[in-house]
Amino acid sequence: MSIFATHESIVTALPSHTLSDLTDLPRVGFRGRDSARYLQARGFSLPERPNCCVSQEDGSQVISLSASEYLLLGSPRDQGRRIAAEEARWELDAHANYLLPRQDSHAWLQLSGERIAEVMAKLCGVDLRPQAFGPGAVAQTAAARINVIVINPPATELATFHILFDRASLSYFRDALLDALEEFGMPA
Repeated sequence: MSIFATHESIVTALPSHTLSDLTDLPRVGFRGRDSARYLQARGFSLPERPNCCVSQEDGSQVISLSASEYLLLGSPRDQGRRIAAEEARWELDAHANYLLPRQDSHAWLQLSGERIAEVMAKLCGVDLRPQAFGPGAVAQTAAARINVIVINPPATELATFHILFDRASLSYFRDALLDALEEFGMPA
């Protein structure tokens, strides 16, 4: 039984955890003083402050990484089509809103389960327990000695973290997560 699955396959149900590779789902960033206005005009709800995440009606996510930088994650429901379309339609204009392609730069894993904060504690010094890192929280930190963005998306039935990091580190970081999961009795 594998605890690693891609969004294109059926995610393997485990006693308490699932690790899914969402790297093939579209994601894109926007940066600039006019980015918030641009995204709102395109129908996106935005977080009220940096390091927060807001779920959209279609299942996509908007993450505020700073006062003027946003990361959009595609929804598995539509295979990320809405986010891919946003990236494709963007054009440079007179406004301060710059496209930040993220498809080739960031890998994306989703960790779900009962004890994900404990699993991540094996790799990361940030307190990701629910009382400190609630729904909608975002941490830009390090885990397993690489830079990561950890997102606790709002409104999920099962505790879930989206973890984005340098795409070249996908195999390394996936193995680090699998090793941490093994410590909780999950088969690798």
